Amino acid sequence: MALGATQCGFESRRPYVLDVDSDRDFVVLGDCAKVLPDLPDGAFQLIYIDPPFNTGKPQQRRTIRTIRDEDGDRTGFAGRRYATTEVARHAYLDVHDDYLGMLEPLLTEARRLLTASGTLYLHIDYREAHHVKMLLDGIFGRDAFLNELIWAYDFGGRARDRWPAKHDTILVYVRTPGGHFFDQDAVERIPYLAPGLVGPEKAARGKLPTDVWWHTIVPTNGTEKTGYPNQKPEGILRRILQASSRPDDRVLDFFAGSGTTGAVAHELGRRFVLVDSNPDAVEIMRNRLPGATAFSVV
Repeated sequence: MALGATQCGFESRRPYVLDVDSDRDFVVLGDCAKVLPDLPDGAFQLIYIDPPFNTGKPQQRRTIRTIRDEDGDRTGFAGRRYATTEVARHAYLDVHDDYLGMLEPLLTEARRLLTASGTLYLHIDYREAHHVKMLLDGIFGRDAFLNELIWAYDFGGRARDRWPAKHDTILVYVRTPGGHFFDQDAVERIPYLAPGLVGPEKAARGKLPTDVWWHTIVPTNGTEKTGYPNQKPEGILRRILQASSRPDDRVLDFFAGSGTTGAVAHELGRRFVLVDSNPDAVEIMRNRLPGATAFSVV
């Protein structure tokens, strides 16, 4: 595949083939269905993807600036008034007529692209999780299933006619059943819920996370926030990369969105390839990861 390469833009007269054996990081603007088939077998130790959830609704994230103003449109702490101004808005339509048909060839490519000890983490909505798990069983094999991780949080709207849905599912499959890499000692420990039951030594050390992860969403005023819809927190990706990859391993995210996978990979000394077809997403990634080489499929 010919890819136009440049550090400062997406136009280049010199075609360049993406070299995953180099020590560079890559951000690719393009359709992953076209990009993945030209990547080499077994190139990635870890693949994390967070595909659109097929909610049937537009997904939108607004970025606002707030200043003190006695005549402002909102009330803050201690009754102070603030005025807000919208400075950016990012959105996409989360609708797929044949969701599994869209995912199947991509997941087949994902299996091919994993190393023998590699792992796939697929972040999915509760509406599609059971369908996608059956699809993965068919592609990877049921014995390649490793975990169903539950990421639980407690923010957002509250349904009045059912239990509010406050979790995402992350399905974990390995390339080689029983032969995958997993380093539990590299994972940051978390506090015990009842430290008094385990004694002071264990309480001070903390415990390894289980398959249920309590972690906040990206705060609206947090330093991680990019303004991109459905941005995932770095803490979730950090735990995944710590467990299933090593320094200098290469990781792939082909629904890369705001580039959180790349940001955490860079922090932990991993190499990354990020792919997204949304120019807004790629522009956010280029600003967030200025050291990466940017490509556009031509």
